[in-house]
Amino acid sequence: MSTLRIAVAQLNCVVGDLDHNAALILDAARRAAEQGADLLLTPELALCGYPPEDLLLRPDFHRACARQIARIAAGAPAGLALLVGHPHAQDDRLYNAASLIRGGQVEATYRKMRLPNYEVFDEERYFDAGSEACVVEVAGVKVGVNICADVWEAGAPEAAAAAGAQVLAVLNASPYHLNKPLTREQVVGERVTATGLPVVYCNLVGGQDELVFDGASFALDRSARLVWRAPHCREHFALVELRDGDVVPQPLPPQSTVEQDCYEALVLGVRDYLGKNGFRSALIGLSGGVDSALTLCIAVDALGADRVRAVMMPSPYTAQMSLDDSRALVKNLGVQYDEVSIAPAMATFEQMLKPLFGDAAADTTEENVQARARMIMLMALSNKTGAIVLTTGNKSEMAVGYSTLYGDLAGGFAVIKDIFKTFVYRLCDWRNSVRYDIPDNILTRAPSAELRPDQTDQDSLPPYAVLDAIIEAYMERDESPRDIIARGFAEADVHRVIGLLRRNEYKRRQAPPGVRVTERGFGKDWRYPITNRYRDEGAA
Repeated sequence: MSTLRIAVAQLNCVVGDLDHNAALILDAARRAAEQGADLLLTPELALCGYPPEDLLLRPDFHRACARQIARIAAGAPAGLALLVGHPHAQDDRLYNAASLIRGGQVEATYRKMRLPNYEVFDEERYFDAGSEACVVEVAGVKVGVNICADVWEAGAPEAAAAAGAQVLAVLNASPYHLNKPLTREQVVGERVTATGLPVVYCNLVGGQDELVFDGASFALDRSARLVWRAPHCREHFALVELRDGDVVPQPLPPQSTVEQDCYEALVLGVRDYLGKNGFRSALIGLSGGVDSALTLCIAVDALGADRVRAVMMPSPYTAQMSLDDSRALVKNLGVQYDEVSIAPAMATFEQMLKPLFGDAAADTTEENVQARARMIMLMALSNKTGAIVLTTGNKSEMAVGYSTLYGDLAGGFAVIKDIFKTFVYRLCDWRNSVRYDIPDNILTRAPSAELRPDQTDQDSLPPYAVLDAIIEAYMERDESPRDIIARGFAEADVHRVIGLLRRNEYKRRQAPPGVRVTERGFGKDWRYPITNRYRDEGAA
């Protein structure tokens, strides 16, 4: 077998920005040619970005993509073969495709066979499935082309092997969730074992709405051994060489922790959400608690301290410790910081509402007024400065409705909406191991919304370790209350948590988007009806 040099371009594409994406591909092609590559491998749907969603329903979008493929063919360096992911319209059908471009023309087009329609994927809504293998010869080597879900089950790789492929080149837009990089390598390893073919796997990188594509492209040799891996959560260009029928090993980067991977995904998600949508800066309401501290650190690491502003809005119930800890945090991070008391607003609302409330006792209504007063302040600053408000609620709170509609739930982007409270602490510990910025008091004190005297979260919720485990079982693994109770959780806790989760769907529908980092987040892959009378097995 001849030697084949494959350039892998781990690109950060922008959905719908065809000019920009085509330019990225052509820049990578020129770089590949300069470094002596024979083949350039790009991510899935790199031309249009992933997922393009209902843009794919527009015929003019298809025509624009076709024009850009012609532009790439005309502008690509002579002698280089390019595998470019793009939507391909043909005979009133639309395919998720990859075309081999060489010598100024499209030589072959592969149509993705396996169309995922689970979790965050809706490809059956848009695409028709291909049925034929595609094997192209580059530098004397027969390269089989697959796209993402093709390699998550048997079928497409075997078809390429049967058609004579000697190596698989796989274009991917595989979104991140916890432990996903390792899962990808294990699944692709099963295809290697089944076919005997080495694999070069190119993944998309970048944030797109609530999804983060983490890159982490890799290559496996014929023994399913990992022999090359690209960096996590950043653009990268590399050459992978196939010699004597197998991938030549390269030094592997150090193995990262799940906390590091998750934190980097959150940073990338924030940076790209703001950058790709034209927001120059961010606003965060600090509370002195762990959630807002983590959100602030992520924002600073994503944008830089000069583009982040923190506002502390104490009430008469705010502890001095909360003020002291917030001041220490912003000093460590170097961000602009303001303190504005909401006590005058609380008094004004109390006076305005008294004729309507009469002698009714104070309850959560007055607590919610505080949260909404704070949001009025933040949204006013947002309107005046153009900064986007980053909310600070976590997945545990999102699940059970422990948040105020049009108060702390409101904002432009919910950074940690898919992070359980227990994992928030793990991320803070990891961040402090890199640079100690979060004061110990924030990490050791009992969590509290500080909306009434001596309040703690556990006054109205089970301990977070219990709460998170029940939510994860019911929401991420679809276990019934009966299943969860059988695993040893208190029946009262299970019924209470699931009841709260079900009743608060209406709140979640009105929450801002945020970064998805678990296998199932409250977003694209959670589609429960608000009006819903189904009773689970074992429900109270």
